Amino acid sequence: MKDNSSATLLRSAVISPASGQGSSPSGPRAGVWWGLLGVAAFSFTVPFTRVAVAGLSPLFIGSGRAVVAAVLAAAALALTRQRLPEPRTWARLALVAGGVVVGFPFLTSYALTAVPAGHGAVVIALLPAATATAAVLRTRERPRTLFWVVMAAGSVAAVAFAVLQSGGPAQLHWADLMLLGAVLCAAVGYAEGGLLARELGSWQTIAWALVLAFPPMLALAVIAAAGQPPSATPVQWGAFAYLAVVSMFLGFFAWYRGLAIGPMAQVSQIQLLQPVMSICWAALLLGEAVTWTTLLGGVAVILCAGAAVRVRQLPS
Repeated sequence: MKDNSSATLLRSAVISPASGQGSSPSGPRAGVWWGLLGVAAFSFTVPFTRVAVAGLSPLFIGSGRAVVAAVLAAAALALTRQRLPEPRTWARLALVAGGVVVGFPFLTSYALTAVPAGHGAVVIALLPAATATAAVLRTRERPRTLFWVVMAAGSVAAVAFAVLQSGGPAQLHWADLMLLGAVLCAAVGYAEGGLLARELGSWQTIAWALVLAFPPMLALAVIAAAGQPPSATPVQWGAFAYLAVVSMFLGFFAWYRGLAIGPMAQVSQIQLLQPVMSICWAALLLGEAVTWTTLLGGVAVILCAGAAVRVRQLPS
C-alpha cells in the first residue's frame, strides 16, 4: 500500500494485517482492549436502530447510513493514497458489501420496526457461530463433528427463542426471519472480508466495500427521502448519525486493529459480549423489560456460539 506521509494520524489508528506492522499501545493485552472498544461501539447498533426507526424509514436508515460512511471511507482512502484494488478483487468486495453494507443494515432496520431491541440482540447473538461456519465453508476446512453439533444447537436455541417470543411456531414473526437473514448476510460478509483483509488491509477492505456500494445506496437514499421525507427528532437523528459514523465505519477501525494486534483467536471471542451489552443498553436507554425468556435465550445462544468458536480453533 502506498501511504501519504502527511496522514500519520490516520495511519496510526489502523493497521494492515497484510503487513502486520503499525504502532500500538504498549502491553500484552492491547489487542484485547482494542477489540473490546470495537465491540462496545457495535453493541449500540441494535438499540440505536430501534430509536432511529421510530422517526425514519428503514429504507432511508439502511441506505443513508451507508452513504455517510462511504463519504468518510472515500476521504480516508484518498488521504492515505490507497491504490485501487486489482480487478479480480472487486467481485469479492461486492460480496462483503452485500453482506455488511447492504444486507445486515437493511434487514435489521426493517426487523426492528416490529420487535424490541433486546429480542433482536438475542437472535443476532448467533453471528459469531455463523461467521465461523461461513469461514469453514469458504476455506473448505474440515472441523471436527463437535463443531457442527454445537452450531446446530446454537441455531436451535435462536429459533426456539424466536418461537417462544412469538407465541408458537404458527406465530413466528416475519421480523425473526429478517434477523436470521441479517445474521447470514453478516456472516458471509465477515468471513469473506476477513480473507480479503489479508490482501488489502483490514480497514481498507470495509472502506472499499463502502465505496463500491455508494452509487446504489445513494439512489435508494434519494428514493426513500422522496417517498417519505425524513421527519425525526434530534435524538433520532443522533441515533442515525451514530449508525452511519460509528457502526458502519469507525467501529471497524478499533475492531480490526484489535484483530491485527492479536492474539486473533482471543480477540475474536470478545464479540460474544456484544449481545449482552446490547440487551443492557436496550434496558437502560429504551426502558425495555429484560424477561427470563430473553435472559435464558441469550445465555443459550451465546454459550453455543462460544463453543462453536472454540471448537473450530482446536486441531482436527
